[in-house]
Amino acid sequence: MASTAHRPPRTAVRRRSPTAPPRSFRWIRRIFLTALTGFVLLPVYVMLSSSLKPLEDVSGTFHWLPSELTIRPYLDIWRTVPLARYFTNSLIVAGSATLCSVLIAIFAAYAVSRYRFRGKRVFTLTVLSTQMFPGILFLLPLFLIYVNIGNSTGVALYGSRGGLILTYLTFSLPFSIWMLAGYFASVPRELDEAAYVDGCGPLGALFRVVVPAALPGIVAVAVYAFMTAWGEVLFASVMTNDTTRTLSVGLQGYATQNDVYWNQVMAASLVVSVPVVAGFLLLQRYLVAGLTAGAVK
Repeated sequence: MASTAHRPPRTAVRRRSPTAPPRSFRWIRRIFLTALTGFVLLPVYVMLSSSLKPLEDVSGTFHWLPSELTIRPYLDIWRTVPLARYFTNSLIVAGSATLCSVLIAIFAAYAVSRYRFRGKRVFTLTVLSTQMFPGILFLLPLFLIYVNIGNSTGVALYGSRGGLILTYLTFSLPFSIWMLAGYFASVPRELDEAAYVDGCGPLGALFRVVVPAALPGIVAVAVYAFMTAWGEVLFASVMTNDTTRTLSVGLQGYATQNDVYWNQVMAASLVVSVPVVAGFLLLQRYLVAGLTAGAVK
């Protein structure tokens, strides 16, 4: 029996896909993304490290590493200014504005996407045209309207939470209606007809069929409305007083005529950012799905 010659083992040859980027491009991409990540995280590090430093280390020459770690700024932020009251006002105003904006936008967007009525095109164009103007143009008119309403009817809109909620509705509601109308339009009408066959009315079809199908879009609208109301400064500084002041304006209380408590400013900024960051991380999946709806189509 003939002996077989010894053959060397075959080594697998890895072939690069013709569509794969070259190795140099991948390294450049990694370096660029690393530098971009460092650039984004650098302010967060400065904020965090400054909030754990004594005031002397922050007011003078900046040091990257704190000479002494202390949590004193996180304890003093509640006594220097009434931060708890500002926090409560911001939660009430932002939460109420978000809830009202989402509820009104659901009904308005359902009517625009499902029914034909006179003035529908004018209404849609009017809603979109409000986004073309900067918000500062509405500051003086709203201020005069609120003051005149308070003088004539006794309803205190100026300096109240209700007036600030109504103000924020003028910002978030047009975009919410426009976005939800497009999202509801992508929901097949056959689902509404199936709900009618099962005995549901228009409201039943809306809340039992359309709203669950459009949940990502509704969450995206809610996040947008909440973030708009949470971080707004201009109208909050004019439309509020010492009792109804929100966080975005209340943070200015850490600056006095003689000094600025920078370590407390950084600590308070981190505390203020916690609800928004936590909400965004929890609802990130729905937010991305809502904002990218229809992109594949």
